[in-house]
Amino acid sequence: MKHISEYDTEQRYQATILRSERLTPQGTDEIRELVLEVNHPKFKCEVDQSFGVLLPTDRQFGESHHHRLYSVADVPKEWNGKTHLTMLVKRCDYIDEFNGERYKGLSSNFLCDSKIGEKITLTGPFELPFRVPKDKTANLLLIGMGTGIAPFRAFIKHIYSEEGDWRGKVRLFFGAKSGLELLYMNDKDGDLTQYYDRETFEAFTAVSPRPQWADPISLDTTIEQQADEIREMLASSNTYVYVGGYGKVKENLDKAFANILGGEEEWLVRKSELIAGKKWAEVIY
Repeated sequence: MKHISEYDTEQRYQATILRSERLTPQGTDEIRELVLEVNHPKFKCEVDQSFGVLLPTDRQFGESHHHRLYSVADVPKEWNGKTHLTMLVKRCDYIDEFNGERYKGLSSNFLCDSKIGEKITLTGPFELPFRVPKDKTANLLLIGMGTGIAPFRAFIKHIYSEEGDWRGKVRLFFGAKSGLELLYMNDKDGDLTQYYDRETFEAFTAVSPRPQWADPISLDTTIEQQADEIREMLASSNTYVYVGGYGKVKENLDKAFANILGGEEEWLVRKSELIAGKKWAEVIY
């Protein structure tokens, strides 16, 4: 993917916040779902696209604006000629590697603190590497962590609600610290569970054994537990593998796939084939 500085920010649109809801319980990482109304009839965004949020700032190395990309977390809808977008935002902070100071993430804190009715500036839309295959017999292996569920939720809703008659296998692997943080897959907002009765869809989840600790989430173990089916999917020339979320999601994936295919060399060859065929894509932050 391109660096954030390479994206065009000249075309800008004003959006109004229609809804802001915290999805995770108090005492856990704050993740909010925002619904935006874009106040321009020419703005169109699809499930395999992202959009930018542009904030004025003088803190980023003298730059006048801070730009951050987000995936759509639901199928975009049109109401009276205006586009409604759903997005996920995790409140973040970071440690400056030079001075050791802790700072709040600009976009995430701005969006989490924003109120209904407030205006924000959007850019885009921009292409995501996660493309919806034209062939409805294609298999999709979707692997996400945290807010990395956003594009996959939109994907799944799109192919079953709008494409229809999807015949390829769709396998979703999603990790979180606890069951309450399994976005769209818990008692409060479990809309992904409505697809469990589809013949082609199945979801697998992994949570930390000690959610209050910094234990890694063993998503790789969950993947290896489905080794037979994943091996069969990877043997198909019509399988797409999409990975989304923060860096930890990648740490052990190569090891897991190597174990499934019988060795590191075997996996590296297959991964190279997927990349060359534009059937491997990742969005890591």
